[in-house]
Amino acid sequence: MPPSSVLSTPSTWRRGTDAVQLARVIGDVVATRKDGNLAGVTLLVLQPIAPDGRPVGRTLVAVDAAGAGVGETVFFVRGKEASFPFYPTEVPADAGVVGIVDHWDVEP
Repeated sequence: MPPSSVLSTPSTWRRGTDAVQLARVIGDVVATRKDGNLAGVTLLVLQPIAPDGRPVGRTLVAVDAAGAGVGETVFFVRGKEASFPFYPTEVPADAGVVGIVDHWDVEP
């Protein structure tokens, strides 16, 4: 569970303007033609989830900086921060997996 200073919404834990969201990896994307800066970058299909594990929101495609696979629970960021793990390459992405979740607890 996030610290008490973090505002909790169904699928986002926020601190200031930073946001980390939970999701389940439900697939991957294979693209034979793509931007050159995506060469070697894995693309995953994510289903955002609430802290209680239920699906919320629309699925999305994200670049993977953590080596996640289908069936795993991950945390991801949106916006320009999605490309930060690939610096200095300018990966054209607006969502990125930045960690694999081993487990989490939600207080009642």
